[in-house]
Amino acid sequence: MTNLVPIGRALISVSDKTGLLDLARALASHGVELISTSGTLMMLRTAGLKVRDVAEVTGFPEMMDGRVKTLHPNVHGGLLALRDDDEHLVAMAAHGIEPIDLLVVNLYPFEETVAKGADHATCIENIDIGGPAMIRAASKNHRFVTVITDPFDYDALIAQMKTHDGATTLAFRQKQALTAYSRTAAYDTAVSTWLAGEIKEPTPRYRSFAGKLAQPLRYGENPHQSAAFYTDGTRRPGVATARQWQGKELSYNNINDTDAAFELVADLGQAPSCAIIKHANPCGVATAATLVEAYKRAYVCDQTSAFGGIVALNQPLDAETAEEIVKIFTEVVIAPGASDEAKAIFAGKKNLRLLTTSALPDPKAKALAFKQVAGGFLVQDRDAGHITTADLKVVTKRPPTDKELADLMFAWTVAKHVKSNAIIYVKDGATVGVGAGQMSRVDSTRIAARKAEDMAETLGLPAPLTKGAVVASDAFFPFADGLITAAEAGATAIIQPGGSMRDDEVIAAADERGLAMVFTNMRHFRH
Repeated sequence: MTNLVPIGRALISVSDKTGLLDLARALASHGVELISTSGTLMMLRTAGLKVRDVAEVTGFPEMMDGRVKTLHPNVHGGLLALRDDDEHLVAMAAHGIEPIDLLVVNLYPFEETVAKGADHATCIENIDIGGPAMIRAASKNHRFVTVITDPFDYDALIAQMKTHDGATTLAFRQKQALTAYSRTAAYDTAVSTWLAGEIKEPTPRYRSFAGKLAQPLRYGENPHQSAAFYTDGTRRPGVATARQWQGKELSYNNINDTDAAFELVADLGQAPSCAIIKHANPCGVATAATLVEAYKRAYVCDQTSAFGGIVALNQPLDAETAEEIVKIFTEVVIAPGASDEAKAIFAGKKNLRLLTTSALPDPKAKALAFKQVAGGFLVQDRDAGHITTADLKVVTKRPPTDKELADLMFAWTVAKHVKSNAIIYVKDGATVGVGAGQMSRVDSTRIAARKAEDMAETLGLPAPLTKGAVVASDAFFPFADGLITAAEAGATAIIQPGGSMRDDEVIAAADERGLAMVFTNMRHFRH
């Protein structure tokens, strides 16, 4: 198999002109003949470089508003011809096809056009045809042809040619072919996903997902698992778009937990709010008049679990809140901004990662979520479900008070972000007990209450904070036992979806104990 292959002729056609002139000059210094198209051609010629118009190669001018310019045998033959196949060489000679040894192409900015909210016609015009066709041809023939699809790889190409006297190695060409095929796959994925949305097709026959490498990770959930972090190009505010100011590299688990924390806190509205996350579940969530008070109240819910947790804030981090956070070990803090004073306080904790974003994610935004299973994967809309107080149905003799109602709505929002079966006790805008991920709903109810009892003992309180609290359940109570357990823990009001065969039994149990209960008619399972 051919190893070193010199580059004698290059076709360059790029939308992203980053680094283009430096690359072209480096190629020219090795005596490489340059061929180009339209805007790229003009830029290179303006810089004083000698460049052939692709129309000279094809014998046809660009036409149809540039839709047709490289779709020609003289281009694809030059890319696909096997240099060690006599029949291919004879065909090239017979038809005047010149070999193309290097293809430098990056595609029309379709993803960026969609992200900007462009109209349908503009998005269609930004679907590249000739670019992917050339990339696939060059990649298939990587034994002889080098293909570059990302300005990030220009320096590596220049270094290859400098080291190998104008040639590239097979290993380099193979790696670039891999990148190229991955790029066209991601591009086609973006187009198909957009079109499915345009025609409102929820279940297209074929579904694909794509991402761009953000960083290789040291390992996955456990040290024996390899892992990497990819971004999907949507620019949704969060861990994927955040700036890291300090601290160690984020781990797989850090990224997963930070995402969970930031999505939760973004769901809590405008008032200063804080969520503390451990293993993707909240161990404390609160809203208050100030950010520091929100953090303190979230921390009180479960001080034991908060150690080594992830803190998410819905307002820029200030110095007073930073001073509180550094009192215990925290893995990551993410917020929509941070003051210089807060950054200075964190600077003394070298292992603490501080991430800031430009905004909070929109909790109502539509997006797809997928999960791999053996032999396939499940796809669904992300849970963007929301209710208002107008959606609630009071099912007990006693309706909730205004104070209870506010806490019920807060508890319901938190429950959406807790692993099922989820039970959330809330009092005065703060969680006071969280039961997550249990096989039985009554067990989640008991665990949340028991943790509240433990914290009351730790804090020296006369009674657990569940006394006078409200409770949210992410799905209906199948039996009255879970509600009875919550009432025994001191709960005064319940919010749940309803819909159980035993709703009447559960409602009767609530009435017997003087509880108020509302149904949402919406479930928030989170597996």
